[in-house]
Amino acid sequence: MLTVDFRRFPVGPGDRVLDLGCGAGRHAYEAYRRGADVVACDTDLGELRPVAEMAAAMHEAGEAPATAHARPVAGDGTVMPFGSEVFDRVIAAEVLEHIGDDQRALHEIARVLRPGGLLAVTVPAWLPERICWRLSDDYHNVPGGHVRIYTRPELEAKLRRAGLAVGGHHHAHGLHSPYWWLKCAVGVGDDDHPLARAYHQLLVWDIMKRPAATQVAERALNPLIGKSLVLYARKPVRAGGTGHGEVSAGRGRADRQSAGNVGRSAGGAGRDASRPERAHAGA
Repeated sequence: MLTVDFRRFPVGPGDRVLDLGCGAGRHAYEAYRRGADVVACDTDLGELRPVAEMAAAMHEAGEAPATAHARPVAGDGTVMPFGSEVFDRVIAAEVLEHIGDDQRALHEIARVLRPGGLLAVTVPAWLPERICWRLSDDYHNVPGGHVRIYTRPELEAKLRRAGLAVGGHHHAHGLHSPYWWLKCAVGVGDDDHPLARAYHQLLVWDIMKRPAATQVAERALNPLIGKSLVLYARKPVRAGGTGHGEVSAGRGRADRQSAGNVGRSAGGAGRDASRPERAHAGA
Protein backbone atom coordinates (compact mmCIF):
# COMPACT_ATOMS: atom_id res chain seq x y z
CA MET A 1 0.00 0.00 0.00
CA LEU A 2 1.59 3.22 -1.20
CA THR A 3 1.26 6.65 0.37
CA VAL A 4 3.27 8.58 -2.24
CA ASP A 5 1.42 9.10 -5.53
CA PHE A 6 3.88 8.12 -8.25
CA ARG A 7 1.76 9.95 -10.81
CA ARG A 8 2.84 13.15 -9.05
CA PHE A 9 6.30 11.84 -8.24
CA PRO A 10 7.68 10.35 -11.47
CA VAL A 11 10.35 7.68 -11.11
CA GLY A 12 11.88 5.86 -14.04
CA PRO A 13 14.87 3.86 -15.27
CA GLY A 14 18.17 5.28 -14.15
CA ASP A 15 16.77 7.53 -11.44
CA ARG A 16 18.74 7.32 -8.21
CA VAL A 17 16.17 7.01 -5.43
CA LEU A 18 16.67 7.15 -1.66
CA ASP A 19 13.88 5.70 0.47
CA LEU A 20 14.76 7.22 3.85
CA GLY A 21 13.31 5.42 6.85
CA CYS A 22 12.23 2.70 4.44
CA GLY A 23 10.64 0.42 7.06
CA ALA A 24 9.42 -2.68 5.25
CA GLY A 25 10.35 -1.09 1.91
CA ARG A 26 6.98 -0.55 0.23
CA HIS A 27 8.06 2.62 -1.62
CA ALA A 28 11.52 1.22 -2.35
CA TYR A 29 9.93 -1.79 -4.06
CA GLU A 30 7.73 0.43 -6.23
CA ALA A 31 10.70 2.57 -7.31
CA TYR A 32 12.65 -0.62 -8.06
CA ARG A 33 9.77 -1.98 -10.17
CA ARG A 34 9.87 1.24 -12.15
CA GLY A 35 13.54 0.70 -13.02
CA ALA A 36 15.28 2.98 -10.54
CA ASP A 37 18.55 2.48 -8.69
CA VAL A 38 17.22 2.37 -5.14
CA VAL A 39 18.86 2.76 -1.75
CA ALA A 40 16.58 1.68 1.10
CA CYS A 41 17.90 3.34 4.25
CA ASP A 42 16.84 2.72 7.84
CA THR A 43 18.36 2.65 11.30
CA ASP A 44 16.69 -0.69 12.06
CA LEU A 45 18.71 -3.67 10.82
CA GLY A 46 15.71 -5.86 11.56
CA GLU A 47 13.78 -3.96 8.88
CA LEU A 48 16.63 -3.97 6.36
CA ARG A 49 17.20 -7.72 6.26
CA PRO A 50 13.77 -8.59 4.82
CA VAL A 51 14.02 -5.60 2.45
CA ALA A 52 17.21 -7.10 1.00
CA GLU A 53 15.55 -10.50 0.73
CA MET A 54 12.47 -9.10 -1.00
CA ALA A 55 14.57 -7.11 -3.49
CA ALA A 56 16.52 -10.27 -4.31
CA ALA A 57 13.27 -12.20 -4.78
CA MET A 58 11.93 -9.48 -7.07
CA HIS A 59 15.12 -9.67 -9.13
CA GLU A 60 14.85 -13.46 -9.43
CA ALA A 61 11.18 -13.22 -10.44
CA GLY A 62 11.87 -10.57 -13.06
CA GLU A 63 9.63 -8.03 -11.33
CA ALA A 64 12.11 -5.22 -11.98
CA PRO A 65 14.13 -4.33 -15.09
CA ALA A 66 17.52 -5.99 -15.29
CA THR A 67 19.14 -2.54 -15.31
CA ALA A 68 17.57 -1.55 -11.98
CA HIS A 69 19.30 -2.04 -8.64
CA ALA A 70 18.13 -2.07 -5.03
CA ARG A 71 20.22 -2.30 -1.88
CA PRO A 72 19.72 -1.67 1.84
CA VAL A 73 21.92 0.77 3.76
CA ALA A 74 21.94 1.32 7.51
CA GLY A 75 21.97 5.01 8.32
CA ASP A 76 20.74 7.90 10.45
CA GLY A 77 18.52 10.46 8.75
CA THR A 78 20.24 13.34 10.54
CA VAL A 79 23.76 12.24 9.52
CA MET A 80 23.41 10.32 6.28
CA PRO A 81 26.29 8.19 4.97
CA PHE A 82 26.00 9.60 1.44
CA GLY A 83 27.81 12.18 -0.62
CA SER A 84 26.18 15.45 -1.60
CA GLU A 85 23.79 15.67 -4.57
CA VAL A 86 23.82 11.94 -5.37
CA PHE A 87 20.07 11.24 -5.55
CA ASP A 88 17.49 12.27 -8.14
CA ARG A 89 14.57 11.43 -5.84
CA VAL A 90 14.18 11.14 -2.07
CA ILE A 91 11.18 9.58 -0.32
CA ALA A 92 10.70 10.17 3.41
CA ALA A 93 7.44 8.40 4.27
CA GLU A 94 6.22 8.42 7.89
CA VAL A 95 9.67 9.11 9.30
CA LEU A 96 10.02 12.80 10.28
CA GLU A 97 7.50 12.49 13.12
CA HIS A 98 9.91 10.03 14.77
CA ILE A 99 13.02 12.27 14.53
CA GLY A 100 13.83 14.70 17.31
CA ASP A 101 15.79 17.10 15.11
CA ASP A 102 13.58 16.97 12.05
CA GLN A 103 14.98 20.21 10.65
CA ARG A 104 18.46 18.71 10.59
CA ALA A 105 17.05 15.67 8.76
CA LEU A 106 15.45 17.95 6.15
CA HIS A 107 18.75 19.77 5.64
CA GLU A 108 20.42 16.37 5.13
CA ILE A 109 17.76 15.43 2.59
CA ALA A 110 18.40 18.68 0.73
CA ARG A 111 22.14 17.99 0.81
CA VAL A 112 21.95 14.54 -0.78
CA LEU A 113 19.34 15.59 -3.35
CA ARG A 114 20.69 16.92 -6.63
CA PRO A 115 19.60 20.33 -7.94
CA GLY A 116 16.30 19.81 -9.71
CA GLY A 117 15.68 16.60 -7.79
CA LEU A 118 12.35 15.78 -6.16
CA LEU A 119 11.31 14.97 -2.60
CA ALA A 120 8.13 13.25 -1.44
CA VAL A 121 7.56 13.49 2.31
CA THR A 122 4.62 12.05 4.23
CA VAL A 123 3.66 12.55 7.87
CA PRO A 124 0.57 11.80 9.95
CA ALA A 125 -2.09 14.43 9.18
CA TRP A 126 -2.92 16.87 11.98
CA LEU A 127 -6.58 16.08 12.75
CA PRO A 128 -6.46 12.25 12.72
CA GLU A 129 -3.22 12.31 14.68
CA ARG A 130 -4.53 14.79 17.26
CA ILE A 131 -7.53 12.56 17.90
CA CYS A 132 -5.27 9.53 18.38
CA TRP A 133 -3.13 11.43 20.90
CA ARG A 134 -6.21 12.55 22.81
CA LEU A 135 -7.65 9.03 22.94
CA SER A 136 -4.50 7.19 24.01
CA ASP A 137 -1.12 8.03 25.53
CA ASP A 138 0.07 4.56 24.55
CA TYR A 139 -0.37 5.45 20.87
CA HIS A 140 2.66 7.73 20.87
CA ASN A 141 4.42 7.40 24.25
CA VAL A 142 6.53 4.42 23.23
CA PRO A 143 10.24 4.08 22.41
CA GLY A 144 10.75 5.34 18.88
CA GLY A 145 7.19 6.70 18.77
CA HIS A 146 5.84 9.94 17.37
CA VAL A 147 7.37 13.04 18.93
CA ARG A 148 5.28 15.74 17.21
CA ILE A 149 2.14 16.46 15.25
CA TYR A 150 2.58 18.53 12.08
CA THR A 151 0.38 21.14 10.54
CA ARG A 152 0.86 21.56 6.81
CA PRO A 153 2.11 25.17 7.11
CA GLU A 154 4.66 24.07 9.70
CA LEU A 155 6.05 21.29 7.52
CA GLU A 156 6.08 23.53 4.44
CA ALA A 157 8.03 26.16 6.41
CA LYS A 158 10.59 23.57 7.48
CA LEU A 159 10.99 22.39 3.89
CA ARG A 160 11.61 25.96 2.74
CA ARG A 161 14.06 26.50 5.59
CA ALA A 162 16.03 23.55 4.19
CA GLY A 163 16.19 25.32 0.82
CA LEU A 164 13.49 23.30 -0.93
CA ALA A 165 10.70 24.63 -3.13
CA VAL A 166 7.34 23.29 -1.95
CA GLY A 167 4.96 21.91 -4.57
CA GLY A 168 1.57 20.22 -4.27
CA HIS A 169 0.08 18.17 -1.48
CA HIS A 170 -2.72 15.69 -0.81
CA HIS A 171 -3.99 13.36 1.89
CA ALA A 172 -4.06 9.55 1.83
CA HIS A 173 -5.52 6.56 3.69
CA GLY A 174 -8.84 8.04 4.77
CA LEU A 175 -10.19 4.59 5.61
CA HIS A 176 -7.39 4.05 8.10
CA SER A 177 -8.10 6.94 10.47
CA PRO A 178 -11.25 5.37 11.99
CA TYR A 179 -9.30 2.14 12.48
CA TRP A 180 -6.69 3.94 14.58
CA TRP A 181 -9.31 5.88 16.54
CA LEU A 182 -10.94 2.56 17.33
CA LYS A 183 -7.58 1.04 18.31
CA CYS A 184 -6.82 3.97 20.59
CA ALA A 185 -10.26 3.70 22.20
CA VAL A 186 -10.13 -0.05 22.93
CA GLY A 187 -6.38 -0.29 23.56
CA VAL A 188 -3.60 0.14 21.01
CA GLY A 189 -2.14 -3.25 21.84
CA ASP A 190 -5.44 -5.12 21.85
CA ASP A 191 -5.37 -6.68 18.38
CA ASP A 192 -7.88 -9.33 19.48
CA HIS A 193 -10.67 -6.90 20.30
CA PRO A 194 -13.60 -7.94 18.05
CA LEU A 195 -14.16 -4.44 16.62
CA ALA A 196 -10.47 -3.84 15.95
CA ARG A 197 -10.07 -7.29 14.41
CA ALA A 198 -13.11 -6.81 12.16
CA TYR A 199 -11.93 -3.40 10.94
CA HIS A 200 -8.43 -4.78 10.37
CA GLN A 201 -9.88 -7.52 8.17
CA LEU A 202 -11.76 -4.89 6.18
CA LEU A 203 -8.57 -2.94 5.57
CA VAL A 204 -6.63 -6.03 4.53
CA TRP A 205 -9.44 -6.92 2.12
CA ASP A 206 -9.30 -3.40 0.70
CA ILE A 207 -5.52 -3.52 0.26
CA MET A 208 -5.58 -6.91 -1.42
CA LYS A 209 -8.70 -6.57 -3.59
CA ARG A 210 -9.06 -2.80 -4.12
CA PRO A 211 -12.82 -2.96 -4.73
CA ALA A 212 -14.41 0.03 -6.43
CA ALA A 213 -16.63 0.84 -3.44
CA THR A 214 -13.75 1.32 -0.99
CA GLN A 215 -11.68 3.25 -3.52
CA VAL A 216 -14.55 5.70 -4.00
CA ALA A 217 -15.04 5.94 -0.24
CA GLU A 218 -11.36 6.59 0.37
CA ARG A 219 -11.17 9.30 -2.27
CA ALA A 220 -14.09 11.03 -0.58
CA LEU A 221 -12.60 10.65 2.91
CA ASN A 222 -9.00 11.56 2.10
CA PRO A 223 -9.42 15.36 2.09
CA LEU A 224 -11.35 15.19 5.36
CA ILE A 225 -9.70 12.54 7.52
CA GLY A 226 -6.83 11.14 5.44
CA LYS A 227 -4.35 9.57 7.88
CA SER A 228 -1.32 10.83 5.94
CA LEU A 229 -0.38 14.26 4.65
CA VAL A 230 1.80 14.02 1.54
CA LEU A 231 3.93 16.95 0.36
CA TYR A 232 6.09 17.23 -2.75
CA ALA A 233 9.10 19.52 -3.09
CA ARG A 234 11.97 20.22 -5.45
CA LYS A 235 15.55 21.30 -4.85
CA PRO A 236 16.04 24.49 -6.87
CA VAL A 237 18.54 24.48 -9.71
CA ARG A 238 21.54 26.75 -9.23
CA ALA A 239 22.16 29.42 -11.83
CA GLY A 240 23.88 27.74 -14.76
CA GLY A 241 23.27 24.31 -13.21
CA THR A 242 21.58 21.20 -14.52
CA GLY A 243 17.80 21.02 -14.24
CA HIS A 244 15.39 18.19 -13.58
CA GLY A 245 15.62 15.48 -16.18
CA GLU A 246 18.80 16.92 -17.64
CA VAL A 247 21.51 14.95 -15.89
CA SER A 248 24.48 14.49 -18.18
CA ALA A 249 25.70 10.94 -18.75
CA GLY A 250 29.09 11.68 -17.22
CA ARG A 251 27.70 13.26 -14.06
CA GLY A 252 25.06 10.57 -13.77
CA ARG A 253 27.67 7.83 -13.82
CA ALA A 254 29.81 9.64 -11.27
CA ASP A 255 26.88 10.22 -8.91
CA ARG A 256 25.66 6.65 -9.32
CA GLN A 257 29.15 5.41 -8.50
CA SER A 258 29.18 7.60 -5.38
CA ALA A 259 25.82 6.26 -4.19
CA GLY A 260 26.87 2.73 -5.07
CA ASN A 261 30.05 3.00 -3.05
CA VAL A 262 28.06 4.06 -0.03
CA GLY A 263 25.77 1.06 -0.41
CA ARG A 264 28.67 -1.35 -0.66
CA SER A 265 30.64 0.16 2.19
CA ALA A 266 27.63 0.24 4.52
CA GLY A 267 26.83 -3.35 3.67
CA GLY A 268 23.44 -4.95 3.08
CA ALA A 269 21.85 -6.39 6.19
CA GLY A 270 19.14 -6.95 4.85
CA ARG A 271 6.19 -2.15 7.83
CA ASP A 272 4.20 -4.95 6.13
CA ALA A 273 1.67 -3.74 3.52
CA SER A 274 -0.76 -6.47 4.46
CA ARG A 275 -0.78 -5.12 8.03
CA PRO A 276 -2.41 -1.69 8.05
CA GLU A 277 -0.91 -0.78 11.41
CA ARG A 278 2.60 -0.91 9.95
CA ALA A 279 1.79 0.28 6.45
CA HIS A 280 0.47 3.76 7.07
CA ALA A 281 0.87 6.86 9.12
CA GLY A 282 0.00 5.30 12.44
CA ALA A 283 3.06 3.06 12.37
